[in-house]
Amino acid sequence: MVLLWMLFPLAYLLGSIPSAVWMGKGFRGIDLRRHGSGNAGATNAFRVLGIPIGVAVLIADMLKGFLAVSLSELQHVFISGSQGWYGLRVLLGILAVTGHVFPVFAHFRGGKGVATLAGIGLALHPLSALCALGVYVLIFLVTRISSAGSLAAVLSYPLWMIWVFHTEMRYLWYFSILVPLLVILTHRSNIVRLFRGKEA
Repeated sequence: MVLLWMLFPLAYLLGSIPSAVWMGKGFRGIDLRRHGSGNAGATNAFRVLGIPIGVAVLIADMLKGFLAVSLSELQHVFISGSQGWYGLRVLLGILAVTGHVFPVFAHFRGGKGVATLAGIGLALHPLSALCALGVYVLIFLVTRISSAGSLAAVLSYPLWMIWVFHTEMRYLWYFSILVPLLVILTHRSNIVRLFRGKEA
């Protein structure tokens, strides 16, 4: 039981690793939060730091979410595949994305969480996550606007999870509904710019 409780702060700390901030300072000597959109995430890393570093940030941010969910394998309180086990995995994922948005290692100024949520989704239910990622790629290729792709992907996510793949685990349903709400909350300014036709 002690090990179980230790997983919660560990998941948050994993999410708190500020990949974009550290790589920006390490490879370019700049704080990414003071350039471009001011966001410490993969999209701004691509714009400001270039494609190679942007890819590295994207992978690192996704990996944070994936590994945080995978911490559930270290405990023996919940049986693998049970409702409680899925509930634990969802909670670990939420703690990781909270760490990404409010990272203790970067003065609580992090990114918007989309890449970390993608990693969490891949760990929880790969098929739904991959379909949502497919929506992102399609919308991005059409519009060339990353935030439009992100919003379309997360809005489609509950549809894949609940109605297409008929997932039986209720905690996955809750998570799939929470994801769009969280992304809309963190992308408020992007949504305003999209409606005004000013989002790049």
